[in-house]
Amino acid sequence: MGNNSDSQHHHPGDHDHTHKHHYLPEWITSKLSILGHSHDHRGLASERAFRENEEGIRTVWIALSILLVTALMQMVIVYYSRSVSLFADTAHNVGDGLNSIPLLIAFYLARRIPTRRYTYGFGRAEDVAGILIVLSIAASAVIVFSQAIQRLMNPQPLTNLGWVAAAALLGFLGNEGVAILQIRVGRKIGSAAMVADGLHARTDGLTSLAVLVAAIGSWFGYPIVDPIIGLLIGIAIVLITWDAMKTIWYRLMDAVDPELIDSAEKVISKNAGVLEIRRIRMRWVGHCLHGEVYITVNPDLKTSESHQIAEQVRHLLYHEFPDLTDINVHVDPGTGVDDAHHELTIGHEPVPTLTFKD
Repeated sequence: MGNNSDSQHHHPGDHDHTHKHHYLPEWITSKLSILGHSHDHRGLASERAFRENEEGIRTVWIALSILLVTALMQMVIVYYSRSVSLFADTAHNVGDGLNSIPLLIAFYLARRIPTRRYTYGFGRAEDVAGILIVLSIAASAVIVFSQAIQRLMNPQPLTNLGWVAAAALLGFLGNEGVAILQIRVGRKIGSAAMVADGLHARTDGLTSLAVLVAAIGSWFGYPIVDPIIGLLIGIAIVLITWDAMKTIWYRLMDAVDPELIDSAEKVISKNAGVLEIRRIRMRWVGHCLHGEVYITVNPDLKTSESHQIAEQVRHLLYHEFPDLTDINVHVDPGTGVDDAHHELTIGHEPVPTLTFKD
């Protein structure tokens, strides 16, 4: 008597209504929300996902604006200093700033409703953008190391030290400001790709900081400081690349923090009608959390009663995990005999239907 009480968080017939509701002016939705506590968690979750997506878009535009202003100011310095090396560094910063565009496209794609081909929506585009960002960070490390090695083998004194220091300080402040903004917002909305983009901005800021330290070293007559600092910054960028790569790898492999599973188990266990938690799976799609739960209940319950327990579990999980936008709950009758009701399908199960343990 297996009962799949699932209830998808998004029903096909609800797409148009949800999509239009997303575009109501914020002051109208805020007025509606104060009329009382709403238990329409489908609407609340989709509304939250929409707000987070909009915040992501706004953050990327702000970051691009800051980087554009920084690059323009550096170009002014390049014009007056006539420094070829500064021009190359400025061009490099502009190119790195454009790496945020794939992330911006991904956020815009995530606004689209699911289709018959993309039944889970377009949130995964955000993780694809994360791959491009990680590759770009790795490329920055290669560039920094190659330049540092060349300067060690062919040391050349820096010229226009005042201009170089000014441009480097400007580049560091602009990129670090973007890094702080994107990492903070990325962690807030659960966007691994935005965090990676923020780390990328931080690598550019560290590169500019290295130029600043090198200029100071040359000012005091120690040009060897330039390649040494370059090597140290290169090592720092490698470490940043590793962290960003792990984060994106986890997302692409549908990994979650084990504490999420622990918390979900505790929440589900609060329902007295749940006899056993057989399986919990969660994954991120972009910055939205999806999950599925298998539980057992008293086999003597009516289908409607089993369904009610499943709905209570879903309700608790939606409250516990604000980023949860889709959760299915499958109900099995608890008979004391493992898999007694799954004889037809047990051979097709990819993994044992047990709660996962690390």
